[in-house]
Amino acid sequence: MIDYVIVGSGLAGICFAETATQNEKRFVMISDHSQNASLVAAGMYNPLVLKRFTMAWQAGKQLDLAMPFYQRMQERLSVQFNHKLRVARILSSVEEQNNWFVTLDKPAFGRFMSSQLLSNNNTFVKAPHQLGEVKETGRIDTVKMRDSFVKDLIEKQQFISESFDYNALEIKADHIVYKEIKAKNIIFAEGYGLKQNPWFNYLPLVGTKGEYLSIYAPELKEEKALKSACFLIPLGGGYYKVGATYKWQDKTSKTTLEAREELIKKLKKFITVDFEVVDQVAGIRPTVTDRRPLVGRHPDSKLKRLFLLNGFGSRGVLIGPYAAQALITLIEEEEPLDVEMDISRFSAHWPSDQKK
Repeated sequence: MIDYVIVGSGLAGICFAETATQNEKRFVMISDHSQNASLVAAGMYNPLVLKRFTMAWQAGKQLDLAMPFYQRMQERLSVQFNHKLRVARILSSVEEQNNWFVTLDKPAFGRFMSSQLLSNNNTFVKAPHQLGEVKETGRIDTVKMRDSFVKDLIEKQQFISESFDYNALEIKADHIVYKEIKAKNIIFAEGYGLKQNPWFNYLPLVGTKGEYLSIYAPELKEEKALKSACFLIPLGGGYYKVGATYKWQDKTSKTTLEAREELIKKLKKFITVDFEVVDQVAGIRPTVTDRRPLVGRHPDSKLKRLFLLNGFGSRGVLIGPYAAQALITLIEEEEPLDVEMDISRFSAHWPSDQKK
């Protein structure tokens, strides 16, 4: 009998699988790659919400855990996917300059905000009021990470490429059985696919559609990620990622002309160079009504072997290692979760007919 069945190969599933690996636990991962939000996203990690100059939830704790976590994974897989990347906010006015320094004076913000504004030296970038630089930032190449991780699992015969069949899951008092697999616990890390999960679909995962453009602008020569009307993220070789949109109604992964035009319009507000759109991608972020992750054990004592890891929204690169570590500590050591991410906060949403 193995320790875990992990359903899903996105950021949540990979973070839990890597945490299990680092804790010497045995597992198999099952995925059909149907949820691609992790691969569509830019993979940038940044501790601040730059639109409002606020701190992202538990940003310090998450960074302190994520950086050594990704470093260990890179060394184990002999691949580099974590790249340091400078991130700067284009300040639009003297008032925004003042707001930057007011925020900088608050406790904890000094770690992540530079006290020296950057002058703009790029003639193709509009930034007359200078730039505020964020510290401890970077980008995870999520495609490279996922591909190398899954390849390693396939070689170790720990990966099953198929759609998970909920009807094939047998839930026993002290273990679960899925087809030929017997395990102590099962972790559902399905992203927006949670909507199809018969045990956890009562939870308020709303999902937001995000679209990104990839552009080619060889003359721009900008090495920092810039945040203004949207994000511009350098990928190297004259290529940049531009994003992202936030749409609440459309739940498809199809790209739209509307999003393309919206992002081009926003981009042209702060760069003046010619560029070519070379790609456009879309995915559904697993977002929650209260903007916190969905982590924990199923509330029914008969289903105590069923666990959830979901709801990372647009900050999965940072939240993933933190939430995965919290979940495995809950399972293995009965250490309570942070109440802000524990799914028990939504116990009132659990259908009454399932509580009997």
